[in-house]
Amino acid sequence: MSDLTEVEVLWLEKRIENRIRFGRIVKERNLDRHRRVLSFAPGSIFAFVRWTSNDFGTIISRIDILRAVAPGQRCSTVPYVTPGGEILLRLSGWPKVERVLQMTDAVEALGIDPADVAPDHWHHVHNRLSVNENPRPYTKARHQAWLHRQRVMR
Repeated sequence: MSDLTEVEVLWLEKRIENRIRFGRIVKERNLDRHRRVLSFAPGSIFAFVRWTSNDFGTIISRIDILRAVAPGQRCSTVPYVTPGGEILLRLSGWPKVERVLQMTDAVEALGIDPADVAPDHWHHVHNRLSVNENPRPYTKARHQAWLHRQRVMR
């Protein structure tokens, strides 16, 4: 069994799109023209976006921001993710998914990789958007505090 968390991404034009929005991929394997398996190291954070439609329009829009787990760690099952992951954010419905994508863009505009953002921020975004409230934006000061906390905790 691998120490890596594997995510199967799939693309079928105008039908299904499972993709990674951010995260550090350490290994990639092509299964066929439409499917790949991307692997993440334990502890790394990534965003997994799923979208499905039929002849009448979109039927699923979902985003999961997960932390890859080490072997033996508890995890939640997530479709297409093996063995699963620690869920930092899990939202569905296009308005909420779009909002998370906008917040991710805002983090990148600060020059910060979203994979390096404090996990608590993604929990905060999940909680606020779940009840239709506006989350606080991530700031450089908050990021510096997170980096300092990581250094102190080592």
